[in-house]
Amino acid sequence: MDVELIDKSEVKNYHFLTVDQGASLVTREKLERALRLGNEFKAKARITFLTDKGIKMIETTVWTLTENYIQIKGSVSIPLKSLIDLE
Repeated sequence: MDVELIDKSEVKNYHFLTVDQGASLVTREKLERALRLGNEFKAKARITFLTDKGIKMIETTVWTLTENYIQIKGSVSIPLKSLIDLE
């Protein structure tokens, strides 16, 4: 699996695709942990997601978690259905 590390400011330039259900390693526990680390400790998470240009990864703080999205700095939202992994 080829993963390209991109700058978080580039995320808005991509179109998100839906990951096959069995391919995602993201759990609600991982999402909540990343949110807690971001809000309480300002720690960064590695977020891997699927786009129309392939698999991308960013390292950033998760600011908000909703039912369908995670939000990072700059009010950029990434759909949960596009997430491959979250470390």
